[in-house]
Amino acid sequence: MSLEYLMNNYQKRVDAALETWLPDAAIQPARLHQAMRYAVFNGGKRVRPLLVYLTGTALKVAPNSLDAPACAVELIHAYSLVHDDLPAMDDDDLRRGKPTCHKAFDEATAILVGDALQTLAFYALSHDTYLQANDKRRLEMVETLALASGSRGMAGGQAIDMASIGRSLNIAELENMHIHKTGALIRACVKLGALTCHLIDAARLEKLDHYAKCIGLAFQIQDDILD
Repeated sequence: MSLEYLMNNYQKRVDAALETWLPDAAIQPARLHQAMRYAVFNGGKRVRPLLVYLTGTALKVAPNSLDAPACAVELIHAYSLVHDDLPAMDDDDLRRGKPTCHKAFDEATAILVGDALQTLAFYALSHDTYLQANDKRRLEMVETLALASGSRGMAGGQAIDMASIGRSLNIAELENMHIHKTGALIRACVKLGALTCHLIDAARLEKLDHYAKCIGLAFQIQDDILD
């Protein structure tokens, strides 16, 4: 089974699951819901959900128990892109060849889109009925995603990036930025996939986290080279 096949298969699966969590575009406030769907269904590769699915299935977890964590990480990723594109941040007009959310709608709506997508991610983790996890394990998942996306993770990495504008970073500083900006959420993807397994132990979690840390760093380096 090729990686391309797996990516296509899981991309379709997570898109179908995201459809169930995102409000219909006709529901009020319609403009906000239209913009949320625009931000999420914009042709992304769904690499982060793929890591959730691959980790979970490697640990013999049923796919329907992985849908909510996969959606949660993609919702966080989508919100971060919407906010990163804003004029106060990276000030980008295009993403994946399409107008960015604040260009397609407006800045205020884009800010609200990010806020709403972030909260929806945690709602999915806490309320999904197919996720086979007790309350303690769900809380651990929420904690994992919160830390990965906050000031000690993705948001912190963006802050480091913004503070570096106009100056060159050395290798250690670049690695620190990448570990936070991209690596933290990548590591959360693998950990969330692992936490869906009832039998996961601390030793295996530590090994998986090291693996995810390396993937996150490699992913960001490749992204920077392509840019």
